[in-house]
Amino acid sequence: MIQKLQIGAAPLTYLQYEEIAAGSVRLELDSDAAERIEKSRHFLEEYTRSTSTPIYGVNTGFGALCNVEVDATNLSKLQTNLVRSHACGAGSEISTEIVRLMMALKIQSFAVGVSGIRLEVVRQILSMYNSGAVPVIYELGSLGASGDLAPLAHMSLPLLGEGEVRLHGVKYGTKKALAELGHNGWDALTLASKEGLALLNGTQFMSAHGIYALIQARRIDYFADQIAAMSTLAYDGRIEPFTPGVHLTRPHLGQIMTAKRLHQWLEPCLGMHKTKEHVQDPYSFRCIPQVHGASKGVIRHVMSVFEVEVNSATDNPVVLSKENAVVSAGNFHGQPLALALDYAAMAIHEYGSISERRVYQLISGSRGLPPFLVKRPGINSGLMIAQYTAASMVSQNKQLCAPACVDSIESSNGQEDHVSMGANAATKLLRIISNVYGVLGIELLNAVQALWLRGEDVEGELGQLYQEFLEISPAIEEDVYLHSRMELAKEFLKTRLISDDSILL
Repeated sequence: MIQKLQIGAAPLTYLQYEEIAAGSVRLELDSDAAERIEKSRHFLEEYTRSTSTPIYGVNTGFGALCNVEVDATNLSKLQTNLVRSHACGAGSEISTEIVRLMMALKIQSFAVGVSGIRLEVVRQILSMYNSGAVPVIYELGSLGASGDLAPLAHMSLPLLGEGEVRLHGVKYGTKKALAELGHNGWDALTLASKEGLALLNGTQFMSAHGIYALIQARRIDYFADQIAAMSTLAYDGRIEPFTPGVHLTRPHLGQIMTAKRLHQWLEPCLGMHKTKEHVQDPYSFRCIPQVHGASKGVIRHVMSVFEVEVNSATDNPVVLSKENAVVSAGNFHGQPLALALDYAAMAIHEYGSISERRVYQLISGSRGLPPFLVKRPGINSGLMIAQYTAASMVSQNKQLCAPACVDSIESSNGQEDHVSMGANAATKLLRIISNVYGVLGIELLNAVQALWLRGEDVEGELGQLYQEFLEISPAIEEDVYLHSRMELAKEFLKTRLISDDSILL
């Protein structure tokens, strides 16, 4: 039986967000959250009736049209037109995992109870998610400032019975999808005042990308540490740089955590305790705690930013019943996220950057290993060109790390004169993550091959990883088709089961 997950009662965990992204839970709304939503709508309706002052987005136009009043007979049409006109996305479709997160995070934002929408709207988003239908949303179109307008419009159109969805992986027009779903679908909405604006204003496109990126970043951190330990063993490296006392003298938390992990993994390995001819290792080995640890610190900071964001109300105007006010403000502006997403991009890139340097050292023909980690080098090229591929991905990531948040383009006839570009920061972060998985997969391929060539037993948790990978990717005796091996390694890292307890972040 599918597990139920309640939204609006308490902050969700990253494991729960992972389940939401996978579509493996049924979402429900907390009863107290439902009450807050209903009270907010009741207050907005009473407030609108009691004042002659125009209320932005309730009985006015939008953006630069904020001073154009709309009469009461057209308020529903105003909201419907908003959703239709703003569905201007372009580029590639975003993944179903991120769209599912967008729906859940929109519900979570409404659960704060200051959006002034009817409970029916939230229930229909829940029904759409639970039906398995996933709106078709495109990666380009949001400036990350007045909310993620275009992506959220594409998310919202199916609620009106319009737009497109994916159902069982197949793209349908929404009307056809609803016919396929029958009673398992949702009721097409007729929007009331403010509801279209509430659906479109918000940071859920950026937030969903960020949460998904953080789910992956936590995995990348774990595997970057583990593969780095394996490479250290394969390179005949020294264990002394991971001595706990060293890191207590420079007590950055991430550095201490990384060193502790590596020392625990390497301590059982007999190869680490043999007499070494070399006094020091290259920085890509010796400075793993300092480099990986710095990235850990950034990820922890970014997590704190997103944990605030996804439990906040980010639409506009804000309905404040205690203050007896409906306030048009700027909670939809994505600047906190844009800065954090660009910071995360640099931090996650560094896992790949230092990983590629370890690959370079492993194939260099030093420390008793043959050039390019293959028997009979010359007639065989071994893993020579896999390092080229890693280098190309690292180089592309350097370009993608150029910050999006420092850019701003005026829009809406000057009304929206400073924007965050957080949506662009979000989408390029996912490309960086994909490349880093690829680089780490190549390092894993090299480390396992090097250990196999040494012919030594690999003990402890590193031994378990070594054996698991050898089973699906046997050692290379002579040149093989490497693309499939690299893709296999990448997928192995993206899907290998690890306990949540093993993830330090």
